[in-house]
Amino acid sequence: MNSQEFTFYATRANPTNYDVINVMNSMPNSTSTRMLDLTGSNYTIELKNNTLEVVLPYFGRSFTPSYNNNDNSYRFTSKDFTVNKSQGKKGKWIVKIKPNDVRTVDEITIEIFKNGRALTSMRSNDRQPISYDGYIGKNEEAKP
Repeated sequence: MNSQEFTFYATRANPTNYDVINVMNSMPNSTSTRMLDLTGSNYTIELKNNTLEVVLPYFGRSFTPSYNNNDNSYRFTSKDFTVNKSQGKKGKWIVKIKPNDVRTVDEITIEIFKNGRALTSMRSNDRQPISYDGYIGKNEEAKP
């Protein structure tokens, strides 16, 4: 945490839109839960070398939809952002990232627990909020 370089790996998406939840629950063999399994999908938030790279799916209501599928999920790279870290109760870290050069995302909040598990919530100005469960890992070294 001290280096401010880490990767969040998303394992589940937690949409807040009840239309999405109702569709998920109506599918055969559904578990009647609001979580979507993302295991093995390589959805991440990577913070390294003054670069923020976000690749996360979005499930919910967008107020300014696009015909371009990449605009309907969270896929962007930011070079202009601020990071605020604070330590919460029981050793939990709270990292707030505010990208200044991305028009759709207002703030990313990552709660990191002592065991490496993490909860990320995305607040946007053009769509409903969504959160992701996952874990934090070290950034992978680039091969020379």
